[in-house]
Amino acid sequence: MKFGMRQPSPGRSLKARTTGKWKRQAKKALIPGYGRKGMGWIRNPRKAMYNKIYRKTTFSLWDLFK
Repeated sequence: MKFGMRQPSPGRSLKARTTGKWKRQAKKALIPGYGRKGMGWIRNPRKAMYNKIYRKTTFSLWDLFK
């Protein structure tokens, strides 16, 4: 498990910012449970637990400027 600052990834950051509103709306219409809070715990509890801990123990470069 990682502790401390996450390494910034410009490619992933750009991808996250440019994922279209229509794409999310289409997925929400087709995939039941897409985008609903807590669905990660139902679909893959091990990964959801890892992500919860990871987000609490690491911080982003941008968090330093807040």
